[in-house]
Amino acid sequence: MSETSVNLDSPDKRRTLWIVLALNVAIAIAFFGTGILADSSALIANGLDNSSDAVVYALSLLALSRSQKWKRAAARVSGVMLLIFAVGVILDVGRRFVEGSEPGGWLMMAMAAVAAVVNLLSLRLLQKIQDKDVNLRAATTFSFNDFISNGGIIIAGVIVLFTGANWPDLLVGIAVAGVAVYGGIDILRDAHQDKHDEKGDIH
Repeated sequence: MSETSVNLDSPDKRRTLWIVLALNVAIAIAFFGTGILADSSALIANGLDNSSDAVVYALSLLALSRSQKWKRAAARVSGVMLLIFAVGVILDVGRRFVEGSEPGGWLMMAMAAVAAVVNLLSLRLLQKIQDKDVNLRAATTFSFNDFISNGGIIIAGVIVLFTGANWPDLLVGIAVAGVAVYGGIDILRDAHQDKHDEKGDIH
């Protein structure tokens, strides 16, 4: 095993997280802009998702050179943020269901395709990091969730384009929230297990 793979605060790991952080900030801004233009709950949901991702990557950067206890705390914040984000998305979907919306299929597909490429790049960069701690595992979970969500938006965009209905957009918004709930619970469970594993190593 190389020295770089063991050293969790290595320059390579920091550089990777800085790149992923910058990509997520850019994609979040793009999602918000296109979500407003396309009147799309799914795009805005992903904008919120990528915004929370950016915060998580920032926490990951801070956690690299800190204690395992601090890393677990940062991971727990990440998990709770995902759960809060999911609630916000569900409320937005409910509002659009009641008030109505006219999502733009072409814009949904185009934005999701660009985001899918960016999120796949982020995921590949994070997967190259060896010996990931609990916080880096949380960051990888976020990128994987994003990639799945992008595929759902593309499918919804196709259906919206051919039917003119808004329900596919709302359905993907709910699905994104569901993925966020699953990811948040998984991150919290991983942080809890990491604490027990550390105690086991001590004893």
